[in-house]
Amino acid sequence: MTWFPFIIMGAAAADSINPCAFSVLFLTIAFLFSLGKERKFILGAGATYIAGIGITYIFIGVGILKVLSFFAIPNAIGKIGAGILVLYSVLGLINEFFPEFPLKLKMPEQSHETIAKVVHKGTIPAAFILGVLVGLFEFPCTGGPYLFVLSLLHDKESFWSGLGYLILYNAIFVLPLVIILVLATNRAVLDRIEKIRKIETKKGRIVLDSVLLLIGLALIMML
Repeated sequence: MTWFPFIIMGAAAADSINPCAFSVLFLTIAFLFSLGKERKFILGAGATYIAGIGITYIFIGVGILKVLSFFAIPNAIGKIGAGILVLYSVLGLINEFFPEFPLKLKMPEQSHETIAKVVHKGTIPAAFILGVLVGLFEFPCTGGPYLFVLSLLHDKESFWSGLGYLILYNAIFVLPLVIILVLATNRAVLDRIEKIRKIETKKGRIVLDSVLLLIGLALIMML
């Protein structure tokens, strides 16, 4: 149990490096800049977008924990979760080295048009809806670490103590978005961060998937 919180926080930190959520946040900020919106409004819209993602992920997690609570099989669910993490990592690495591989970890193409329509509303309620949509659309393709953590919570914690870890996980999950929002409300900084992001994304994903793969394999042997 001494290492358990660190596993939760490590998985959350890994899951937080989410290209999809970053990209939509950059797109939203850039669009609001193009409309001549003030920094205060952009911060409010960005914070609302991030809240939409966080709340959506918490509800998804609570729902999955509720479902898992019906299965009382000690450690089996944890092993399944670790297996999902391994599969997720392997698939991510395959996508990076073999871009033509048919099975990809990314948001479905049909979601792009929906998200674009919501972005172009440029309002605070639209920002929240955008966050909810991004959370729903990205979970099936980037939720490997989250499913892994939920399976561990099922095996090691009661529902209510697991909920506390769930809130901790999601606070860490959205933290990079909060930092980027604060920095990127300066137009010059936004342009610089976007250039760095495009350069480093591929290398970062390879390192991240490799680390997650090692964690998944280690936990399969430990559980």
